[in-house]
Amino acid sequence: MKNILWFCLVLLCCKANAQSAGGTDEVQQKAQRWTDGLTLADKAKAKRVQQAIVTHLKAVIDWHNTHPYTLVPEGINPATGNKLSNMDRQIIVCSSKPAAIHTALMQVLTTELNPEQVTYILDQYTIGKVAFTLKGYEAIVPDLTETERTAILKNLEQAREQAVDYKSMKEISAIFEIYKTKCEQYLNSNGRNWRQLFKNYVDKVKAEKAKKKG
Repeated sequence: MKNILWFCLVLLCCKANAQSAGGTDEVQQKAQRWTDGLTLADKAKAKRVQQAIVTHLKAVIDWHNTHPYTLVPEGINPATGNKLSNMDRQIIVCSSKPAAIHTALMQVLTTELNPEQVTYILDQYTIGKVAFTLKGYEAIVPDLTETERTAILKNLEQAREQAVDYKSMKEISAIFEIYKTKCEQYLNSNGRNWRQLFKNYVDKVKAEKAKKKG
């Protein structure tokens, strides 16, 4: 019986080590894939960028995994009065990670890369949500002015840089939602009616679908 229990314990330890190694391998592979996408001729530079991404990803994952949403008490959002959701609480606790984690990544990226290359890396973290979201605004507001587009893009770029410090896509999307709200408030404050614009867009999409079916 003792031999069986010992054997089971060994299997569990091996499984845990394999999962840990797998997580590390995944981070390494992701960082290498993103860095390879830059096609840097300077291999030493590429290595520094890749290592910075690895260090950052590990720090973000470790903080997330050791700081569950339950560390934030249940309560209300003072800005809305709504009860904090589990995602709200997760965002709060993850936003409390040391600022040095973000600063260290950005310092290497901005030192080693040009602005376009930095943007490429940040887009990898956030699966291109800036371009995708901007395209949505352009579809909903077909006569979007260049001034409005610039203001919206600025918000989305801020969302992107902030979102890289979160582990899951749900959290990344939640950060973008904060800035999407700011974009819509901006449009409303500049004479637009976001609610009506969005309704018009939805009605148009429905009409186009109905026409295709007909």
